[in-house]
Amino acid sequence: MSVSGESRGRVQQMRNKAQELNEAAQRSTDPEERRRLQDKARRLQEQSEQESRIDDRGMDPM
Repeated sequence: MSVSGESRGRVQQMRNKAQELNEAAQRSTDPEERRRLQDKARRLQEQSEQESRIDDRGMDPM
C-alpha cells in the first residue's frame, strides 16, 4: 500500500472512531461522560480533516 493510501486509511479510521464516540456520547446518561466523549470525537474529527488536507496537497505531515 502506498503512503497516500495508508494516510487515507488512517483518516478513515479516525473518522469511524469519531462516529463511534459520538454514538456512545448519545447513549451516555452521565453528562460529564457525554461531554468527554463528544470532545474526544471532535478532536479526532478535526485531526482527520487536517490529515486529509495534508494528504490532498501531497505533503508529509512530519
